[in-house]
Amino acid sequence: MKAVAIVQARMGSTRLPGKVLMDIGGRTMLERVVERARRAELLQEVVVATTVEPADDALADLATQKGWAVFRGSQDDVLERYEQAARRFDARVIVRITSDCPLIDPGVVDDVVRALTRSGADYCSNCLRRTFPRGLDVEAMTRDSLEIMAEEATLPHEREHVTPFLYGRPDRFRLQGVEGREDHSAHRWTVDTPEDLQLLRSIFAAFGADGPRSWSEVLEVLARRPEIAAINAHVPQKSIAQGPDRGS
Repeated sequence: MKAVAIVQARMGSTRLPGKVLMDIGGRTMLERVVERARRAELLQEVVVATTVEPADDALADLATQKGWAVFRGSQDDVLERYEQAARRFDARVIVRITSDCPLIDPGVVDDVVRALTRSGADYCSNCLRRTFPRGLDVEAMTRDSLEIMAEEATLPHEREHVTPFLYGRPDRFRLQGVEGREDHSAHRWTVDTPEDLQLLRSIFAAFGADGPRSWSEVLEVLARRPEIAAINAHVPQKSIAQGPDRGS
């Protein structure tokens, strides 16, 4: 079954415009996300899904320059963008990753894909009950489930944020969670504010050009250097009820 990660990305951001092309340790944030996702063993392809808006030409150009697969679709109807990208690349398992998570972990991606396929679930994520740091959010769903959502979802937040239609209906869809042994959900490794960006730059500076191999290595560094974790400790976390990272 072909598993494809679709990385949603656009230049617009309410709090930090243009963040996906900002530098983190010598590479753009989008490069960090895609490069790390491509290390996942169970993915056959990683697609950058951006919009048809002129402001996002730079993202499409970067993807083409790097030799990545790219799809352009609706700016506001991100669910439609996902469904059309899944069709274009013949994905049977669709993995949703957002472009503001430069520490996305390939091992966690594999764990979520494996849990989806082994359980026979319609949707699997490590966000149903959070134990992982914010910024390691991974969602996986079947093509059938994605197509049902694209056809039936009508509420604006269901179209903009892709998966609420699925995880909001546990009576209809089979949901599977992936949880860690310990709760590290207080850590914030997603980029929404200047402080978040400073934190991620500090983390990558501690590891060198290629960054950490796994998220557990990041935890070890932060345990030794609590001043790094303190950089964005005051930034409010999204409530669990708001679901996975929204992305772009």
